[in-house]
Amino acid sequence: MRNLQKDWAYHKYWVMGHSQAHYNALRLLFKGNDWSEEKTQRYHQLIDEAGTIRPSKATLTTSYQHMWGYFKKRATDSEKERYKLLISQVTPEDDRLGPFLLELIETYQPPYLLHSKFYKEKGF
Repeated sequence: MRNLQKDWAYHKYWVMGHSQAHYNALRLLFKGNDWSEEKTQRYHQLIDEAGTIRPSKATLTTSYQHMWGYFKKRATDSEKERYKLLISQVTPEDDRLGPFLLELIETYQPPYLLHSKFYKEKGF
């Protein structure tokens, strides 16, 4: 289960950016301490399915808001203003916020995000 928890940490915001329903289902899998082969298979199925779902404005917004939490206290006033503008304009067709958050990850180096699928694959 420990390896799956690490894998979940890697996938967390990426899944959230694709599907809130899959994110919620995955969170529920990890509730409690009981783990089984069936749960392992379900985990991989949900991750794979999430990747087939196109991000929506809502899923992008939610995922980006969660990632922004790593920067909001450290960001400059200019970065905060840019974030506010980009979050208000984000759509799957015009996503300038993802690249901006990738820049912030490079700048501030939050370990959790540095080891995330979103960062490693440069977005959704």
